[in-house]
Formats: sequence, C-alpha cells, structure tokens
Amino acid sequence: MKRVLFLLPLLMLLVLLSCREDIVIDLEKGEPMIGVEGSFTDQMKRHEVILSYTTDFYHRDDIEMISGAIVRVTDGVDTIAYLEQANYPGHYLTDSVAGRKNTLYRLMVDVPLEGEPDGYKHLAAESFMGDNVEFIDSLVLKPSPLFEGLPMRDTIYMLYPYFQSLPDPTIVYMVHLTEDGVSKHDTLLQVMSIPMAGYAGFYVNGPEMLESNVEIPVGMMMSSELHDGEVIHLDLLSIPYDYMMFTFNVKTSMGSNPLLGPPTNVMTNIQPAGSGVGWFYAASVVSAETVFRKE
Repeated sequence: MKRVLFLLPLLMLLVLLSCREDIVIDLEKGEPMIGVEGSFTDQMKRHEVILSYTTDFYHRDDIEMISGAIVRVTDGVDTIAYLEQANYPGHYLTDSVAGRKNTLYRLMVDVPLEGEPDGYKHLAAESFMGDNVEFIDSLVLKPSPLFEGLPMRDTIYMLYPYFQSLPDPTIVYMVHLTEDGVSKHDTLLQVMSIPMAGYAGFYVNGPEMLESNVEIPVGMMMSSELHDGEVIHLDLLSIPYDYMMFTFNVKTSMGSNPLLGPPTNVMTNIQPAGSGVGWFYAASVVSAETVFRKE
C-alpha cells in the first residue's frame, strides 16, 4: 500500500507533464510613436539625431527608421541643420560645429506623415547646456582594494578621475569611456552618472571626500583585458538633471516585458506629449586620457 501511495504522486506528475498546450497572449498593439535620440554638445564635431518608430515586443529586431525628416537645432539666434546620411536611414548629422555653455537649445523635428495638415508631424524638445569643469587634473588606474588578498588570476583595476567639481548641486556629471578608441558605453544601460548633491564644490576623490569615506571610481578593468600602452579616454559630460533621471528610468523600466508595462512608461522630453518618446539633451564636455602600463 505504501508503495502505491508513493507512486501515485509520480504518476500524476507524469500526466500533468504530458499535457501541453501552447498559450498565445494577445497583447494590445498601440499606434507606433516617433522615437527621438539626439544630443548637442560644445565639442567641435558632428552631432547626431536618430529617428525611428517604436515597435511591439515581438518585433524588437524589426525597427523602422524614419527617413525624409527635417531636423535642426537652434539657440534662438543661429539654426543648425542635421542632414540624413545616405547609407544610414534615420541617422541625421550636423556639420562639424560646437555649441556654447549656459545656452538653451531647442531641437525641431518635422516627420513626413500622411493625414497631417501640412504633411508633417512636428516635434520639439528643449535642453539647457550648463557649465562644466575647466579640466580634469588626472586619471589614475589603481588596483581595487575590494579584492586585495583574494586568490584571483586577474588584477582588478579601478579608474579614478581627479578634478575640482563645480559648486552647483544641480549639475550631474556623466562618464563616457573608450579604450584604444573602442567605446565602453554603447548603450544607456552602461552609462554612469555622478550626481554631486551633498558634495558639490568638493575636489572629486580628494581629501574631503576620502575623509567622508567617499571615493568615486568611473570604470573597472581586468588586467587580462589591458595591454601595455593602452590609451584610456574619458569624456566627462555636464548633463541636465532630468536627462540623468531619464537614463535611470530606462535602466529600471519594466517596458521590455509586455506584461509589466508598455515602453511608453519611460519619461521623455519630446513634445507634444504623447507623440514621441526618447530624449534630446545638450551637454558640455571635457576630456582626459591616461595610459596603462604593465607593472
């Protein structure tokens, strides 16, 4: 009898496992929205705006780029055009030009769309390019104290910048790293922001911060991935606080799962409300480099 009682749950489990039926979840599909990803900085370079339509969860790899749009940015006096690249639909670049700090920039995008009174959907976004530090004193790669004494094959290096931060507590610094010309921050999920609330005006990674047990590394690298003479380049961007919140919103959004919320739950500065997603930001940039040397 005990043997029969023992086998009964096993038999029931086998029956349940043998019953298979595909379940299709019918998700509501909203109208595609216009996605805007763009920036304008005080670096002398070609600045980019990327335009595409949003898509549903099941077609994430089938993105429709937007061609034929009219894209420009203005400071209220000068207007600069972004021109679509012949071999890259939906990618719009300026000529080499540099913006100015402490200036409000307005992006204007006219997307060709049937049914609109003049044949175009008109979008806009504004972003203020704030101040930034004059320069970064140095970049230092040093072994991480977190892994000292552990039996590890690789040495873990942390990258520390040293600079005098500005006294404005609303300024947020964003870090972009490249190693030998290869970007380490290809997506927003990899970007690091440094809000200085409570430490504005401090010398970053200096004595005042160390006395408060605060040290800010901006990158982590394995010794096996570094070669002697490798150039590590840092761009330090001074970004608006709302753009930092947008990047945080993207990282924590559940929009990649259709059961946990639509992609439109991410904040945007694209206007008019409800017609576009994404962000346009203006930023001041300072740069520094260091060279890795094998010990």
